[in-house]
Amino acid sequence: MILQALYDYYTAMAAKGKMAKAGWNPAKVQFALLIDEKGTLLDILRLKEKGYRGKKEVDVPQIMLLPKPVTRTMGIKANFLYDTSSYFLGVDNKGNDKRAQNCFRASAQLHQTLLQSVDHPAARAICAYFANWNPEEAKNHPALQGDLDEILSGGNLVFRFQGRYVHEEPEIARSWDQYQREEATETRGRCLVTGKYVPIARLHPSIKGVKNAQSSGASLVSFNATAFESYGKTQSYNAPVGEQAAFAYTTALNALLSDREHVRQIGDTTVVYWAQCAEPVYQDFFQNFAFQDIADGQKRTFTENDLKRAMHLLSKGQVYSLNDVELDPKMPFYILGLSPNAARLSVRFFYRNCFGDFLQHIENHYRRLEIVKPSHDERERLSPYSLLYETVNKNAKDKAASPLLAGALMQAILNDTSYPNALLQNVLLRIRAECGITRGQAAILKATLIKSGYKDFRIKPDQQMNKEESWVRLNEQSDYLPYVLGRLFSVLEGIQQAANPNLNTTIKDRYLTSACATPASVFPTLFRLEQSHMKVLLRDKRGLGVTLEKQLIELIDKIQETLPTHFNLNEQSAFMLGYYHQTQKRYEKKDRINEEE
Repeated sequence: MILQALYDYYTAMAAKGKMAKAGWNPAKVQFALLIDEKGTLLDILRLKEKGYRGKKEVDVPQIMLLPKPVTRTMGIKANFLYDTSSYFLGVDNKGNDKRAQNCFRASAQLHQTLLQSVDHPAARAICAYFANWNPEEAKNHPALQGDLDEILSGGNLVFRFQGRYVHEEPEIARSWDQYQREEATETRGRCLVTGKYVPIARLHPSIKGVKNAQSSGASLVSFNATAFESYGKTQSYNAPVGEQAAFAYTTALNALLSDREHVRQIGDTTVVYWAQCAEPVYQDFFQNFAFQDIADGQKRTFTENDLKRAMHLLSKGQVYSLNDVELDPKMPFYILGLSPNAARLSVRFFYRNCFGDFLQHIENHYRRLEIVKPSHDERERLSPYSLLYETVNKNAKDKAASPLLAGALMQAILNDTSYPNALLQNVLLRIRAECGITRGQAAILKATLIKSGYKDFRIKPDQQMNKEESWVRLNEQSDYLPYVLGRLFSVLEGIQQAANPNLNTTIKDRYLTSACATPASVFPTLFRLEQSHMKVLLRDKRGLGVTLEKQLIELIDKIQETLPTHFNLNEQSAFMLGYYHQTQKRYEKKDRINEEE
């Protein structure tokens, strides 16, 4: 399914002229060797351009469409028409002159074989270059002196003859295409992607751009041990993919990964996504809606009104026109998550669904996450990355979330299924460790309880408390004990802070974790402390003291049962949700007072 989807994407992009043809790949090039008709090196042309990585200005190599590279795992293998200084000059900075000279000879043999019968002056010039160039004198050549260290560092070089790049000459390009057809494997079979009886690829091209994978590329389909082989088949013949299909799916995936505007990182997983029709507006809309923390004043591809209006129509199965492209809710859409695994790639997840269904599932997820937020938090939505960040230790050197949790969370969001248990467990662990709760953590608790169908909130039917909207902010109607105790703890904390505003350690720091887990053993102590705090408050700030005492009495009246010795995870979640809601209510009052002043 993955290979088929990528093959279809390649086909759609190739029809628009946006994909390389078979046997050709985009490659980064740093320098061009300028040669004359006798193969003499005249000069070096620097091809790097100014670009930006973040805010830093750097030199960026040019991207050129060149013959596909060989797979270099061991030994010496030359590329055609472009390569490093080892293969084109016979020297490098790796300290092994003998190997560099062997690389040059391998490149000379390849170019002589492919170009000796081509009737073109550029072909004859390259053959003459390889025949006359002396690697032992390369480092002293005057044309190399200005950028010698950079040239020897491993960047790619190409040939330029009489003002044109050699690989752009039609006659020379045809020689490469002919060579590819002649070199096609003799092993033929039924391609599992196209269903055609064609030559089967022994090795598939490498995939580049997955974070923390090998920079030289990794394999999506490969077999490196006999334990994985069967029926006497070796290497990729175990998964028979035609050479054309192998080229197509790897080219498509490399193109998706190189488009950094449409690549997202979730934990150790690199995520790409695309529509079957290959229209980039689907990617733009999806990433704005699914993956970004949108804050007020932040640059956006689409406005919030665009997103809401589109969601309203697409969820009803209606077409929505955006940037002169009609977004079809029935358009097949794909989401692929890849993780590094030595020289190979692991598929963390792969989902196929209609574009509209994906958006509807994500909309449901964001609706469950809606919760009152602090005034300093301007984000309108919490991205999956933000949710995962709530599960990690902020003081740790490695702040990466669990890879398994990242995959499970994306599965829950995109398929509209229950959230992973590990998400709730890790969030509660962080709340206990930090003795506090953030907006993101409270949103996770709310969404998890609602999605799991937790029915113990004990709400009156006319209040409709099973609805997501009912738990966005403080619910004063609820008499569910864990939720009420969470609110009660927040009120007790407010009483202490009002009576002793300069305390470095409050009851939150000392008792929040234990009150959440074992309320029966903690709240009697909290009530004793409250009595002393209230005496101070009624003496010094009587009006505030009366207000807080009234809130306290109202909450205590809601407690109609004996305090339990312990709470389970769901009850602890409800406790923390009540604490968060009540605390935000206190802060809202402070903000209003500050605004009035």
